[in-house]
Amino acid sequence: MRVTQIDHVELEVPNRYAAALWYQTVLGFEICREYETWAGAKSGPLMISTDGGETKLALFEGQPQGLERPIGIRRIAFRIGGDDFVRLIDELDALKEGDAVERSEIADHGKSFSVYFSDPYGNRLEVTTYDYEAVRGKLG
Repeated sequence: MRVTQIDHVELEVPNRYAAALWYQTVLGFEICREYETWAGAKSGPLMISTDGGETKLALFEGQPQGLERPIGIRRIAFRIGGDDFVRLIDELDALKEGDAVERSEIADHGKSFSVYFSDPYGNRLEVTTYDYEAVRGKLG
């Protein structure tokens, strides 16, 4: 059995740093400096956490869902070990009814790998591993 945990939850906010300050003031979140370079790109997230980066919020600039018409979460990301990540890729092949997960569908973030897919109900999911070097070697 795999051991999984929530890695991050993505939120859209008008301004990532203003939102990070609010989350710091209200809930004690801190910017994860190790991943702050991702926020340098207009479309990249600013990662914040209360537990040293074990579980994070990923703040993306965009239109917030708002309180009047919430439509659900954007995506739930789960963290998994490197060996389990590689096994999951093979298992996803079966879920896709014979279509293999293309290597282009595996996102190489330079410090982590992710694969994106949906559950049978359309909920968007991501599985991420930070065992970067081990997975890179196995994926080729």
